[in-house]
Amino acid sequence: MEQLLRAELRTATLRAFGSSGAGCISEGRAYDTDAGPVFVKVNRRTQARQMFEGELASLEALRSTGLVRVPRPIKVVDLPGGGAVFVMEYLKMRCLSSQAAKLGDQVAELHLYNQKLRDKWRKEEHTVGQRAEDVRPQHVTKFGFHTATCCGFIPQVNEWQDDWSTFFIRHRLQAQMDLIEKDYGDREARELWSQLQVKIPDLFCGLEIVPALLHGDLWSGNVAEDDSGPIIYDPASFYGHSEFELAIALMFGGFPRPFFTAYYQKMPKAPGFDKRLLVYHLFNYLNHWNHFGREYRSPSLSTMRKLVK
Repeated sequence: MEQLLRAELRTATLRAFGSSGAGCISEGRAYDTDAGPVFVKVNRRTQARQMFEGELASLEALRSTGLVRVPRPIKVVDLPGGGAVFVMEYLKMRCLSSQAAKLGDQVAELHLYNQKLRDKWRKEEHTVGQRAEDVRPQHVTKFGFHTATCCGFIPQVNEWQDDWSTFFIRHRLQAQMDLIEKDYGDREARELWSQLQVKIPDLFCGLEIVPALLHGDLWSGNVAEDDSGPIIYDPASFYGHSEFELAIALMFGGFPRPFFTAYYQKMPKAPGFDKRLLVYHLFNYLNHWNHFGREYRSPSLSTMRKLVK
């Protein structure tokens, strides 16, 4: 692999440093190169290129806003024996602590970014000559993303939809339920889902949902900080409902309280938030059931029972 990296990165220097790490999905290693330090993620799965290309596109989208700090993506390279590697900027990171409030503020600004583009567009819509040569970012009017992304190792379809509940039910919940049916044939899950899916659109009645650019997997293991401020990484981005992002941020260890205080100052909770949070928790429990097995069956079914009441 190192010979391949030398050739792809056009570097004579390729010296590993630090300790190698293994996450839930991929392995990682840092290297010194002629152009500076890089971080290399390795995955041997057949869908590794798709995973990494989705992550690369997500990092590019997040970087383009100028609102959050992410590692600069460099390139995806196929491995001869199968799988792929993803090379990106190396950042020396530590656990998020003192920068939590700043991150909450930045994530809120990220979630407002597309709405502000829309509002600016509307304001300038009738300004003579303003729009003809406008090369600034354009607002996104639909829910989805221009490429598939992977939350973990499961590919997510991001085909554009006009309606959030349609996108969320079809491309997030139903996709997860199809995998559970295929792998487990769980009768109770199937029965609860048949009751729940018709109720979900009601959770969004009367709510204006402007597509927001999301990190897509913003749990405590995908955030960090350094002396310059907060950092987020391992995204699975798409344009969706901003509240979707908060569900996993509140799960699996959660974020420091100042993150949420700062976030809600800019993005106050809308009516019905707690019930919608449950359905977003459900997605994450189902995704973990499909990744890690039956230990996530109980919280998945428990959440579904609460939602069908």
